[in-house]
Amino acid sequence: MLRASASASSRPGMIAAVRALCAQTLPHDSALQVRHASRSILQDRAQSWNRGFSFSSGLEAAGRKNGRRAQQRHHSTFASLPERQKCVVVDSAKCPVLSAQSLVVVADQVLPQVADGDVLIEVAYAGVNAPDLMQRQGKYPAPKGHSSILGLEVSGVVVAVGSKTSRVQVGDTVCALTPGGGYAQYCTAPEGSCLPLPAGLSLREAAAVPETFFTVWRNVFMTAGLKADETLLVHGGAGGIGSTAIQLAKAVGASVITTAGSDEKCAFCRELGADLAINYQTQDFVAEVKAKLGKGRGVDVLLDMVGGDYFQRNLQIMGTGGRHVSIAFRKGSSVTVDLLPLLLRRLTLSGSTLRHQSAAYKMEIADQLKEHVWPMLASGAVKPRVDREYALEEAGRAHADLEQGRVKGKVVLAVPRVA
Repeated sequence: MLRASASASSRPGMIAAVRALCAQTLPHDSALQVRHASRSILQDRAQSWNRGFSFSSGLEAAGRKNGRRAQQRHHSTFASLPERQKCVVVDSAKCPVLSAQSLVVVADQVLPQVADGDVLIEVAYAGVNAPDLMQRQGKYPAPKGHSSILGLEVSGVVVAVGSKTSRVQVGDTVCALTPGGGYAQYCTAPEGSCLPLPAGLSLREAAAVPETFFTVWRNVFMTAGLKADETLLVHGGAGGIGSTAIQLAKAVGASVITTAGSDEKCAFCRELGADLAINYQTQDFVAEVKAKLGKGRGVDVLLDMVGGDYFQRNLQIMGTGGRHVSIAFRKGSSVTVDLLPLLLRRLTLSGSTLRHQSAAYKMEIADQLKEHVWPMLASGAVKPRVDREYALEEAGRAHADLEQGRVKGKVVLAVPRVA
């Protein structure tokens, strides 16, 4: 059993502005106690990663002894974790403009410290998302006190747990939402942000779940309250957020309208279940939505990642009592808007970021996902769409694909095991 001492005084920070994306720090003023899994067991498990199997742990007994969970030792020898790991870092000296070419792999990074309520995951795959691109460019800093390494979602095996954990055990195979650090061989995550692999999903697929599913469920369902027989419009339907929103909305019985940047991507959206897919390069989405829904009708929920001049146009197609949710603003956060539609149609405007929310709130989202969405994933009604896979060393190519709009669904990085 490894013990380390971790103390730091910190307090939650204020989110001064969404663009600044200021962060909060989680306190960890206490002795840290972590428990390690047998390396031989984990090596056996890792050999099956590419076959997409998920495993039950079988590594720890449920009982507790002297306040500590007793371990079921299948092997007599327990080896320690390595001191160093490979990870992807942003090399501003190599590429001052912070393009995709600025991403390089280093092999001498120390393993992250495990706070009392966190777990340490040996990463099999890491998801790649738009916020990673923003962080690489210096526009989306990591929360204070957390890893500055890119990567907000991972899948893998839990190899150590903090002393105040109770939901996750060493040896569990999980997918997890992380505050950062995913582009590495080892990554920490709050235990409340970890979820078991959905039945039938591989580790590769599971790595594409947390960031988009947490985001969509929180905004479309918990905040906007989308219901069956309502209509959702989501911009960017062929991306990670969009492809997730389309599937979840259809699974609950809603109608879906989406926009995408090519006919090929529109076809992909219709394959996912979209009732109407609009090519925003060649069509006016306002006119198309009005033609689809008819005079006097509008969408009930609109999930927007564009901002800028889209905002006023979005309001033109909102129905009475509609809920508009902003989660990004690729065309800018400053808008000039006529507020009259809000009054006449009783519209609700909301917005959010996920990364800087409390661990407790993320655990609430995770619990709802496990209850409502995990059965959809297990049945195949909803499925993460992994379009491309790259090695960890090719993270720059993954970023370039996202930036150039070549992706339909998600991109993941395959993370090599420590030799």
